[in-house]
Amino acid sequence: MKDMFGSPGSVSGLMLRIGQCLCAAASIGWMVSASGFSSYTAFCYLIASMGLQVLWSFGLACLDIYALRIKKDLQNAVLVSLFVVGDWVTATLSLAAACSSAGIVVLYARDLHFCTNAKMHLPCSRFEISIAMAFITWFFIAISSHVMFWLLASA
Repeated sequence: MKDMFGSPGSVSGLMLRIGQCLCAAASIGWMVSASGFSSYTAFCYLIASMGLQVLWSFGLACLDIYALRIKKDLQNAVLVSLFVVGDWVTATLSLAAACSSAGIVVLYARDLHFCTNAKMHLPCSRFEISIAMAFITWFFIAISSHVMFWLLASA
């Protein structure tokens, strides 16, 4: 298998996984800090999706640290195929959650004006920051899944 940016067991792969984990955790933190988020299914789905992403990325970051410490090569076909499937699943869930949450915020902020309405004031800026972090997380996952796919194809 080729040595590519973001490949498992490399420093760049570790940095991608840490970036995924931190951005997903930040997305959860911003969403949880917004009052009333639990009333909206899309926001709950975003938290669930980002929670899964934190677990997946943290686990793979630990695996990368282990591989770097003992200088073990993680690029065998079975492991890479597992990474491909896991990255594709989490990428799909993360993109779906970020898009659905963004749609709700656009509806409430731009169309219904719930963010500026005195009666129905929602913390839309916190929702927006959380969703932005979710999209950044998805961008990191997209890089990882692309690299894993090409590693698997080159095996």
